[in-house]
Amino acid sequence: MEKALGAGFMQRVLFVILAIAAALLVFKLLGLWLLIFGAIVIATVLRALAEPLIKYTPLNDTFAVLTVLVLVLAFITVTFTLFGYELVSQTHNLTEQLPAAWAALQKRLVSLGLNDEVQKQMQSLGQQAGGVASKLPGIAGNVFGALANLLVATIAGIILAINPGKYRDGVVFLIADQHKEKVRDAMNVAGHALRLWFVGQFISMVLVGTLTGIGLSVLGVPSALALGLVSGLAQFVPIVGPVISAAPGLLLAAVSGWQTFIWALVIYVGVSQLESNFITPMVQRSIASIPVIVTLFAVIGFAGLLGPMGVLFAMPLTVIIYTLIRRLYTGEDVTQGKGEKPFQGMLKRKSN
Repeated sequence: MEKALGAGFMQRVLFVILAIAAALLVFKLLGLWLLIFGAIVIATVLRALAEPLIKYTPLNDTFAVLTVLVLVLAFITVTFTLFGYELVSQTHNLTEQLPAAWAALQKRLVSLGLNDEVQKQMQSLGQQAGGVASKLPGIAGNVFGALANLLVATIAGIILAINPGKYRDGVVFLIADQHKEKVRDAMNVAGHALRLWFVGQFISMVLVGTLTGIGLSVLGVPSALALGLVSGLAQFVPIVGPVISAAPGLLLAAVSGWQTFIWALVIYVGVSQLESNFITPMVQRSIASIPVIVTLFAVIGFAGLLGPMGVLFAMPLTVIIYTLIRRLYTGEDVTQGKGEKPFQGMLKRKSN
């Protein structure tokens, strides 16, 4: 009995050691998991765009995905050719105008008789901004590293998009037999939810960026096109992104006068309310909304765990985790059963 007890105890100790080692390994390879998730995100987008070609044309999965990739690159090239010079010019002007606008705003606030404590806080912010500027060479190095990772993720995403069921089934293979079908179904639903979220988010980003750019241009705020682009891209990060993206536009508007500042604030708030109450519910009506408090803590949590990349991937990760939990534990499909799941049509073809 003592031998059996000793053997059982050693097995439990070994299991704890292996669990700790696995957790440390996962933590050490966070960069790799982010790279894999980035590839999944790219594959989801490419697959969503390729599905109509697969369904309504003779193209097989490989040629459909490659065709979509070529079309996307062509669209980016044409867009940059038509608007690239103006956008680059306005972005360059924006980087030069913001420091001057900040200095002008400081002078105006000082002329209003602000107390010394407020001025000290403003000077502190300026010093922090200078500290960030001194780190630009390191940031540039990180940008090059990020571009290299993006290239790797893109290549992996193309491979995943061509045959997603194969790699999904590779993950399901590791699951116990009695749970395989349940996990496969949950992954299908999660993939469908992620695809719907991306489509809705893209439409929301385009509309918000366009409306903001037009509104600021009407007000005469400098670099309105660049500010609209910043607002549109910032929509990808909920709650935090729109707030941060409004700061440059409001700063430039404040230099032009308080009336311009008030109208610019009305535009930012109005577009934000329009997006949250009308645009997003309309374009994402096929997927259950994630509670705002969950979204907020997801952004904060992933930012603390994964840094800037965690902020970028916070919502896609949240969509997947939220969908999997709801499907596995309650059996609920957050996509409300609308539309074909991303792997179903392909699995039917592959199984024949």
